[in-house]
Amino acid sequence: MTAAEDNELYERLEVEADTSGERLDVFCARVGGNTRSFMQKRIAQGDVLVNGSVGKANTKLRQGDCVEIVLPPPAVTELAAEDIPLSIVYQDADIAVIDKPKSMVVHPAPGNPSGTLVNALMYHVKDLSGIGGELRPGIVHRIDKLTSGLIVIAKNDFAHNSLAAQIKEHSAYRTYVALVDGNLKEDCGTIDAPIGRHRTDRKRMAVVDDGSGREAVTHWSVLHRFGDYTLLKVKLETGRTHQIRVHMAYIKHPVTGDDVYGARTCRFKTDGQMLHAVRLELTHPRTGERMAFFAPLPEYFTSVLRALGLSDVPDLFNEQ
Repeated sequence: MTAAEDNELYERLEVEADTSGERLDVFCARVGGNTRSFMQKRIAQGDVLVNGSVGKANTKLRQGDCVEIVLPPPAVTELAAEDIPLSIVYQDADIAVIDKPKSMVVHPAPGNPSGTLVNALMYHVKDLSGIGGELRPGIVHRIDKLTSGLIVIAKNDFAHNSLAAQIKEHSAYRTYVALVDGNLKEDCGTIDAPIGRHRTDRKRMAVVDDGSGREAVTHWSVLHRFGDYTLLKVKLETGRTHQIRVHMAYIKHPVTGDDVYGARTCRFKTDGQMLHAVRLELTHPRTGERMAFFAPLPEYFTSVLRALGLSDVPDLFNEQ
């Protein structure tokens, strides 16, 4: 029995023309988001098959080859509270609203076992719901590592269930501010295009039209034009992984600084995409009160706007 047959957790990928001739270890590292040395070890262990046979690291792939990669089991991680500075916008007995900084991962995962929002929450907040599992206490929804802004945390299972239902029904939602490349001609618009996993790069999402994608709707409106860049307010009707980044790239106006879906280089030192969750609206799980929270644009964002000539950032982000 092959490694892939003995393990339900694996990726099956087809080599396309643009990756033909690539070494197996390079291909696996790229599509899996792992280091080349890590994938070389897995290949040596027989965890990677090419057309049903155990591959070698230096195997040159051809168009149409089927590559199967056994996924390692989740690492056992002992979750520890860490005294990491945290901006708590609001907190009561049921919920906490956090202004997550750029570069902070929300919960522990392979490659990020510590230094996450969850580690900080365990130090500063203590009581967290358990529905998300041992590694995701209190986490109802996520926000990308290199996206900053608001995220709501559940402090008990009652609050978690309520917030999860609101997110599913789209009655709890966030508004984002994004700087995108290029000048959008219209003042506002809606992108309605299904999103699913990229066919060959499983770490990426993409607009797909083969029926495998999930409905994704993004509404945007222009806040300010800079000629080569446009500042947008963005609202999500759905909440797919990387939705704003994928949709903006789809209409040829990728989020500035996004080196995954946009340009490889950026004139600004952004360390990732210029995307900030500025407003969060929800109904309090226990009181039923409709609540709105705001997170001002952080320095990394305002410094770029100043460099573009916007010396006085407009107060457009607290509108109802």
